[in-house]
Amino acid sequence: MDTSAMILFVQTILSATWRLATPMIYASIGEVFTERSGVLNIGLEGFMLLGAFAGFAVTYFTGSLALGILGAVLCGLIFGLLFALFTVTIKANQIVVGAAFNLIGLGLTGFLYRAWFVNKAQGIQAFPPIDIPYLSAIPFLGPVLFRHNILVYCTVPLVLIAGFVLYKTAFGLAVRSVGEHPKAADTAGVSVSLIRYAGVLIGTTLTSLGGAYLTLAHTNQFVEGITTGRGFIALAVVVFGRWSPKGAFWSSLLFGLFYALQLRLQAIANITIPYQFLQALPYVMTLLTLILLRGRAISPKALGVPYQKSA
Repeated sequence: MDTSAMILFVQTILSATWRLATPMIYASIGEVFTERSGVLNIGLEGFMLLGAFAGFAVTYFTGSLALGILGAVLCGLIFGLLFALFTVTIKANQIVVGAAFNLIGLGLTGFLYRAWFVNKAQGIQAFPPIDIPYLSAIPFLGPVLFRHNILVYCTVPLVLIAGFVLYKTAFGLAVRSVGEHPKAADTAGVSVSLIRYAGVLIGTTLTSLGGAYLTLAHTNQFVEGITTGRGFIALAVVVFGRWSPKGAFWSSLLFGLFYALQLRLQAIANITIPYQFLQALPYVMTLLTLILLRGRAISPKALGVPYQKSA
């Protein structure tokens, strides 16, 4: 491979990295708020599927991408309330509830897809890429950073706003205190249940939005199981990013790089690596990351522990 071909190869991978990382950025930043409040939601895969289908269905029937985004957000809020009801109010086992939502997301979206769309034309008009004037013409960096759709660009203000809210506001302090010492927060007058509801709803809404990205911006249609494990990788991203929005952003980009690399390598005709290994690359790297971080990442102390108010 000559120099120009190598530069083009690297540019193609880097330009796809941000796009492929976007759904995980939304889901992992949302899950940071959920886990920081002390609730563990392993049902991200299910919520991403629900958001992907809701966004696609609303856009298909209304013709409006804005309404599709709104539909995905409402879907995340409604099912998030249900998740919070079981985990915060009823105090059911959070692992079991999260696993149930993964099954609900897979089963419900598959059923509705077959009922409504299996015999219909499925395409919609997806969010188009936006070339930022002048910046998109910069050699090499232009296609990498400045030729994406609006949902990709929104990840930058999202991580900045999330970091500000979590570390610079009274609400963020309440979220972190509830996740670390809920009894002390309760004694100080903070409603543990209210903060955990808020953390769950922020997480499920952003996760559903990440799922909607797959159908409204990454592709223009819905297929069963479209998330292909991205929700589970987002869970690992939260750990790898040390439960911070900034860490989740950069960790998502790292896993997006693995996605882009395996897709590009599959497109090379003369490569001798089995495509099954290339498809498994992002998941193998997820496992290796978790192994390397074993014992190093310190989770919120009250994570996964239901809070029982003292008499």
